[in-house]
Formats: sequence, C-alpha cells, structure tokens
Amino acid sequence: MHVLVIGAAGMVGRKLVARIARDGAIGGKPIRRLSLVDVIEPEAPDHISSSTVAADLSAPGEAAKMVASRPDLIFHLAAIVSGEAEAEFDKGYRINLDGTRYLFEAIRQQGLKQPYNPRVVFTSSIAVFGAPFPDAINDEFFTTPLTSYGTQKAIGELLLADYSRRGFFDGVGIRLPTICIRPGKPNKAASGFFSSILREPLVGQPAVLPVPDTVRHWHASPRAAVAFLVHAATLDTAPMGARRNLTMPGLAATVAEQIEALRRVAGDKAVALIRREPDETIGKIVAGWPRQFDAGRAESLGFKAEKSFDEIIRVHVEDELGGKIA
Repeated sequence: MHVLVIGAAGMVGRKLVARIARDGAIGGKPIRRLSLVDVIEPEAPDHISSSTVAADLSAPGEAAKMVASRPDLIFHLAAIVSGEAEAEFDKGYRINLDGTRYLFEAIRQQGLKQPYNPRVVFTSSIAVFGAPFPDAINDEFFTTPLTSYGTQKAIGELLLADYSRRGFFDGVGIRLPTICIRPGKPNKAASGFFSSILREPLVGQPAVLPVPDTVRHWHASPRAAVAFLVHAATLDTAPMGARRNLTMPGLAATVAEQIEALRRVAGDKAVALIRREPDETIGKIVAGWPRQFDAGRAESLGFKAEKSFDEIIRVHVEDELGGKIA
C-alpha cells in the first residue's frame, strides 16, 4: 500500500505517521511507501520507505503532483485552524477550501487517465455545526456553521460526499472533536485554552483561562484522533451509503470538570497555576460551538474515544511526559 499524508508535519499528522510507520501496515495491508507533505518539510520516520516534500496544497498544480504517483490511501489533514481562519478570511478560504477542492479534482483527473479509486480520509470538524443547539447533537442535525472555518469544512464535506457518490474516490470525512491535550506550544486555534489549562500546569507552568468555568465542549485525545483516522482508512463504506461524513465520539465536559480532573491527577498546586483572564473575542467564538453530541452512527461503525477527562489527562502524561507529572 502506498499512503499519502497531507499535513504530515502537524501535531496529528506526526502522530499518525509515527503510528502507521510503527505498525507497518493498515488493515492488514503492508505499507510499501509513505509520501509525506506539508508546508514545512515533514520528518521521515525510521524503518519504512518514505519521501518528504514541502509544498502548499492550495498552490495551483501542487495537488496534481501529490497524486501523480496514485497513492492507494490519502489522508487529508492540511488546514489552518479556527482562530486563524476567522482572523484571515482570504487565507482561510484559500487553504481550507481551495486546497481541498484542488486535491479532490486532482484525484478525479487521475481517474480520467485510467481507473483510480483511492480511499480518501478527510479531517473535518464539529465546527460545521452552529447554534442554537439541542442538548445533544445527533446524526440528523443540520450543519449551519457560525465561523468561516466551520463553513470551509462544511463545504469540504459536501465535496467529499459528491466526489464519492460519483465514484471518483472512496471518501470518509471525520468530524474531529477538539483535540485535548494538544502537546507542544499553543497554536492560533480559539480552542487552544482547553489544552493549555491542563498542559502547562502539568509541567509547573502558568496558564490563562479566557472563558467561564461553565463552558462545555466536546473533546478527544490525540491518541483517539489517530485511532479515528486509522479506522476510517479501513472502514467498510458500504453501510454509510451517500452520507460520508461522521461525527466522531468524544467526551462532553465543562471547563470546571476539566479543572477538577486536573486536581485529581496533579493536585491543588497545579490547579492554582490557572489564571482567569476573560477574552471577549474567544468567548464569542466559543459561544457558537456545539457542546455535546450523540455520535451513535460513528460508534456503530467501530469508532471509540475516552470516557473521562482523567483518562484524557493520563494519555497526555503517558504519551508526552514519560508517565511523570512535574
């Protein structure tokens, strides 16, 4: 199997590459080649044949180069995050929408030369939903995003479904929860504080909380996100029919519940490092986000996530901190 990962230098991309390189196969099919692409050159994993390249998917002609070798499986993770897409309108549509359409169209053009039908796994987002919300959003709830990022992802979902319906590729779109705890430095995502109020205190550093403790949101760990992607790569898509986009399972928790989980795992001193500084801009964005889901359709197809925030914190401690808390 030849696997192409677009967005391979990002946090989830790096973890996905590490996982499939370690496994050496996906769905029992050995990986003979990995092609890794991002705007900065990704790092090649050990022990598996791979190529790396720095390229911008949204630049005309680049997508065609990426699929010229006709990979069997394509992970499309490339995007700019919510806060940046809201602040930079043109950039958000260029990267999140134009890049996606260029990729899908490049795959279609390959199929016009000779038959080609790869599996395409597209990372969407729960930002495709907008208020007002029911208590729990089920699989029948409509997508009415209230951010530019959510709109760009929703359009990508429609394109994925249509190109799959037409037989140009076999697509699966997965709406990721907010990934928590994200390792590394904060990015420009409006949701970044969900991770920082846990990540920084776990290593003895202060963190800023810009929203009230009552804010509730939908979360899953980076480990769960990678498992979603791998499962989507091997999923039998026949039961999905024309509805190719799935809301992933996750955990609904308030900020207060996050903080109490931190207290149970790391103690009062860690919690004391959280400083409350309300931010009206972030608060407004977060107010338009969904809070809880009924992800029954994805669960019936075998997708799984954590069941408690204590578990999410322990995943971070195991995967990023060597099992030790400062």
